[in-house]
Amino acid sequence: MPRPTAAQLAYGSCTVILSTLAMLLLSQTSSPTGIALVAVAALALGLLVALTVPVRRAPRPAPASAAARPAAQERVAAGSVTDN
Repeated sequence: MPRPTAAQLAYGSCTVILSTLAMLLLSQTSSPTGIALVAVAALALGLLVALTVPVRRAPRPAPASAAARPAAQERVAAGSVTDN
């Protein structure tokens, strides 16, 4: 599994923190069960956001052109065919 990028970690962490605060303020829960459910939901949402952030890949180097590669040289002497 590839390592997460800095953008994925940042977006996921911000999502967890902000969604936890928002859900706790909107639900006005004070029970341990409600807080645990909000925390689990926020973690799941943060994971979803972190996994859906597009990953920018490093560009691959262009293949060497035919002019830059040494040409394969075939050594065929004209008229040197011998029949046995």
